[in-house]
Amino acid sequence: MDWKPDRQDKKAIYKQLAEYIENGIADGTYPPDKPLPSERTLAKELNVNRSTVVAAYDELESIGLIQRNRGSGTTISKDIWGITKKRIPSWNRYIEAGSFLPNLPITQRIRKEAVEHKLINLASGELSEDLFPLKYLREITSSRSFIGSLGYDHPQGNAILRETITKHVKQYRNIETNPSSILITSGAQQALHLVVQCLLKQGDAVALEDPSYNYNLPTFKSTGLRPLYIPVNEDGINPDDLLSLYKKHRIRMIFLNSAYQNPTGALLSEKKRRAILDISSEYGIPVVEDDPYSLTSFTGEKVSTLKSMDANGNVLYISSLSKIVASGLRIGWIIGPTPVIERLSDAKQQIDFGHASYTQWVANDFLESENFHSHIQNLTKQLEMRRDQIVNSLHFYLGDKVDFSIPMGGIHIWVKINKEVNEVQLLEESIKRGVIYVPGYTMGSQKGFVRFTFARENEGAIDEGIKRFAEVLATFKIRS
Repeated sequence: MDWKPDRQDKKAIYKQLAEYIENGIADGTYPPDKPLPSERTLAKELNVNRSTVVAAYDELESIGLIQRNRGSGTTISKDIWGITKKRIPSWNRYIEAGSFLPNLPITQRIRKEAVEHKLINLASGELSEDLFPLKYLREITSSRSFIGSLGYDHPQGNAILRETITKHVKQYRNIETNPSSILITSGAQQALHLVVQCLLKQGDAVALEDPSYNYNLPTFKSTGLRPLYIPVNEDGINPDDLLSLYKKHRIRMIFLNSAYQNPTGALLSEKKRRAILDISSEYGIPVVEDDPYSLTSFTGEKVSTLKSMDANGNVLYISSLSKIVASGLRIGWIIGPTPVIERLSDAKQQIDFGHASYTQWVANDFLESENFHSHIQNLTKQLEMRRDQIVNSLHFYLGDKVDFSIPMGGIHIWVKINKEVNEVQLLEESIKRGVIYVPGYTMGSQKGFVRFTFARENEGAIDEGIKRFAEVLATFKIRS
């Protein structure tokens, strides 16, 4: 056998071997009238463990390509061409070959545990159901008749909703725009995906915050972008870091979560906002501003978005109702130059033929009603109470074992553990104790942090969750 496994390849050797044999069966290298090499012979020839060959043969047998018979060895299946039974596709290979990468295993695990088990959930970045404006939304759906079309809507989203969003962002976020510059999306996640897929190409360097929700998003890696990271301080990134990054790498786009950043809770200062916009204008670098939290200021002060200060049209502004109304509505939007919006709209049409008209109707009526303002006031008050609870619990149960800055809005708190621990083991033990959170290493390059979210649980559950976390942390010895 001339073929040898590539030991530098990330793909497991047994999978490489299985693929080689499968191709050999297809092209006649292994004829159907002769047995395949024995496990021992093949292992010796390839200088691999016999268990590697066994695993390769197991996979080939599971998809109906080979048969293992005592006495006669391993042979190509007589039914390979479907004479008596159908072949089963090797779905695992299709899954691995897909160009869109999966979430990190730890991210998948956190979501699965949060859904399937009754854990105190300090991980999920969504509101608890008691914070949804269910009463107001039920009034809309029960007392008013749906007057929209159930057919495909405008490619950019319902014209009435886009007009309402134009007024909404002017009133609440001081952003001047028009309906033709707005695209309705299925939440901010789809908006981000469209921007990355349509406006960037493989090899492009982009600036991301560190830590950041975007840090390990498959969206960036699947496209083959080159992410470069800028540290986030208490008042956001340093514009000088951004300038240095551009001069060295010629970054093509900047992604920022400027208000109550996920996960740090940092609010980008006005001085830094202006400096970033100056850099963007001087060098022609687009800024993508993701703004889920600016309406949740606990001080009551209106937060200036980058987009509201953007005089040159350099900022693509993304926002949604997911973090302030209800995640299940799946209503988000992008505001930007009309040609960009039309390009993104065309791509969205290819994906889903436009947004659901019914949820757009509900969103429009709620944004237009006086109840929206009442809801935001109540939501902010409730989130502030939960923020206060988690701060008090961290002080009471953990004291000087942790450090953190108190967020003045949003739903996250970023906590530094003041001793070196095995972060994977810490999460596993916490899950066993019935509390779940997001380990910091999934969101940034620094070790020893955790992100607690305080929007999902009430004050009692938050206190109990931090207590359990503290009990688990106490069992970890300081590493020398």
